[in-house]
Amino acid sequence: MENEIRLDKWLWTMRLFKTRSLAADYCKKGKVLLHNMPVKASHLVKPGDVVQIKRSPVIFSFQIKAISKNRLNAKLVSEYMANVTPQDQLNLLEIEKINGFVDRSRGLGRPTKKERRALDAFRNDTEEEFWNFDDED
Repeated sequence: MENEIRLDKWLWTMRLFKTRSLAADYCKKGKVLLHNMPVKASHLVKPGDVVQIKRSPVIFSFQIKAISKNRLNAKLVSEYMANVTPQDQLNLLEIEKINGFVDRSRGLGRPTKKERRALDAFRNDTEEEFWNFDDED
């Protein structure tokens, strides 16, 4: 019993979730896997287990090295768990980061600085042409 801990508490102690209740909610939604199967927050985990967390679009994998009953300092986390996420999942994460910036459709959201200046220049040109009464007979 000394070498086991509830899954939600382990997720919280390893700083994978900000609160224990958030970790439990993720388990309840089926986004936390143990041996590729969804598990409840109350499931006991032990050293050697591989816990997977689904965070769209990637599934992160962490191997438990040792158990700590208390929340750890961020510097100590690497002594208690290892990130064993496959490289193809990490590549997928990088692709998603890049796509978020490249695929912005024109006209959606706020204009860029360049677009705004072009729009201001266009407005100023058309207003001068429309309101310029000096060219008339």
